[in-house]
Amino acid sequence: MTAVRPDIAPKQAPEATRFPTGFVWGAATAAYQVEGAAAEDGRTPSIWDTFSHTPGKVHNGDTGDIAADHYHRFRDDVALMKQLGLKAYRFSISWSRVQPTGRGPAVERGLDFYRKLVDELLEADIAPVATLYHWDLPQELEDAGGWPQRVTTDRFADYAAIMAGALGDRVATWTTFNEPWCSAFLGYGSGVHAPGRTEPAAALRAAHHLNLAHGRAIEVLRDQLPAGAQTSVTLNLHQVRPLTASAADADAARRIDAVGNRIFTGPMLRGEYPEDLLADTAHLVDWSKLVQDGDLAAISRPVDVLGVNYYTPTLVSLPEKGESGSGNDVHGASAFSPWPGSEHVAFHLAEGKERTAMNWSIDPDGLYHLLMDVTRDHPGLPLMVTENGAAFDDYVSPEGRVEDPERIAYLHGHLDAVQRAVADGADVRGYFLWSLMDNFEWAYGYSKRFGTVYVDYASQRRIPKASAHWYSDVIRRHALPSAGLS
Repeated sequence: MTAVRPDIAPKQAPEATRFPTGFVWGAATAAYQVEGAAAEDGRTPSIWDTFSHTPGKVHNGDTGDIAADHYHRFRDDVALMKQLGLKAYRFSISWSRVQPTGRGPAVERGLDFYRKLVDELLEADIAPVATLYHWDLPQELEDAGGWPQRVTTDRFADYAAIMAGALGDRVATWTTFNEPWCSAFLGYGSGVHAPGRTEPAAALRAAHHLNLAHGRAIEVLRDQLPAGAQTSVTLNLHQVRPLTASAADADAARRIDAVGNRIFTGPMLRGEYPEDLLADTAHLVDWSKLVQDGDLAAISRPVDVLGVNYYTPTLVSLPEKGESGSGNDVHGASAFSPWPGSEHVAFHLAEGKERTAMNWSIDPDGLYHLLMDVTRDHPGLPLMVTENGAAFDDYVSPEGRVEDPERIAYLHGHLDAVQRAVADGADVRGYFLWSLMDNFEWAYGYSKRFGTVYVDYASQRRIPKASAHWYSDVIRRHALPSAGLS
């Protein structure tokens, strides 16, 4: 393990606006992206194991078999988190590590890994924040039909009960799903994520069953966890903007908002599916049969906090008559749309904006407006920014350092946006940087680096980047420095 560099001393900054008392500073990872140990201690394949081992699905044929080897190196990683001053660590649990078939009793060796991880975090005074599902469905459940099948919600409720029983006495914050939009629409719509299916109707059924599984898991968690525990869900809400002021582009934005945002916030937070979404997608699914009696009441069980993930805004237009939808959808190239009912919407990159290595526009104002929009639409709902960060082409200098001023500027701008939203009334309780360390970036394999800690995959050496030291200083100050590169 590489220690935090002692030569970077915090500069004295002018008086700065501090974040609210109790504001949580954290970083996040996901099981398949960092753990490795893909076939150890009883773990069986998830859909991402199968997908990444399928030729042509992942850049360079990369897999998560080893990843960042967090399974074996978690103690060193927690020690590094402590040195950086993190107050919370958001991690996900590999379902197939603890319940390999997605059914039946748990494997104790799998549970033991998470018990040891949580104990290590608590010993370091770092709050564990557990996510039950970050896209890695046990392959056997996919073989039985996956999320488009209603029975998968039963399996998820059972799994939630296992994890609440194993860790509920030590983990105080629980998240049901990370970005169910990606699970449904990238996994079953465009096919750029596991399991790689391209079936618009199945994607919509998956979305409803993910919603239902969330509600059923909330019921289980509430039944088993101590009264003071918090429950949540994390959504990658799209900050949708029309390209022009035209009525056509406004309708394009409405369509994407419906299938990108309100398909989850409607049932989860209002107990209803939006009428325009149902109309837009009626040719694909019969919602009156898909949504059964009691589903919406189950889905809308209250959560204590809503996790919001944000990277870049979504700029859309409706093509002229006779033109097909096209453009720069950030969710990956595919001949199939991840937007059922809105397949002909065109996506654009904002002009004049700097971009990340993912070719995503850098726009902190999008985060500000997203937080304010959620606050307006769901007043009184506590929020946390559960993912925010950027990939850049990082490299180790001859001196053994990783300088990433672009990431520091990105983080500074987005944390400033959070601070502005708080000042304007948004109840934002914390910020989790994505990501703690470089990792397996899904279909991009190891070609994209989001971490503030550089991982040399050949040696598994960890090198905190300049942004890690900068973020550590922000945590210490509980405030932003006066300049982004301070």
